[in-house]
Amino acid sequence: MKATETNLKGCFIIEPTIFEDERGYFFESYNHKNFCEAIGREVIFVQDNQSFSKKGVLRGLHFQKGEHAQAKLVSVLQGKIQDVVVDLRKDSPTFGQHLSIELSEENKKQVFIPRGFAHGFLTLSESAQVFYKCDNYYNKEAEGGVRYDDDALGIGWHLNFEDLILLEKDKGLPLLDINNSQRDMHNQQRQ
Repeated sequence: MKATETNLKGCFIIEPTIFEDERGYFFESYNHKNFCEAIGREVIFVQDNQSFSKKGVLRGLHFQKGEHAQAKLVSVLQGKIQDVVVDLRKDSPTFGQHLSIELSEENKKQVFIPRGFAHGFLTLSESAQVFYKCDNYYNKEAEGGVRYDDDALGIGWHLNFEDLILLEKDKGLPLLDINNSQRDMHNQQRQ
């Protein structure tokens, strides 16, 4: 397994070691010891989630607030997605920045997303099955989100906006107020 930290501190791209022969392939999709060593910290996953989406479905950008925040390990079992994470940690030098990566059943890459990030994905293939592990239990009252089309984030989605399929709830998520958040951070640092 190879773990590469992205420009967003604590966020890693995980590439498994794949063994292929005439029968097909084999790889460890998760090994707790190796995973924790690769990212340099202990993470205990307590919940697994799986979704099925048609082409054009955009899920996100979601997060859990406060004590219910979740770290996630995201992979694709079938199909292809554009996976996007946004750093919402106000004390981070990469606050408001995002990572966009293609995950697919072919490349078998995974993304580890630490707590403090919003997450979303867009289905690029005719359908996709996405699987992700979480280190905290889902709590409906702790739901949060950021608009997928926020100009301040500058996310280059791989499909046209008119081709996207979203829940009305996701269309109404708030914009990330980067300027006010950065001003608040600056004021806190001066105090």
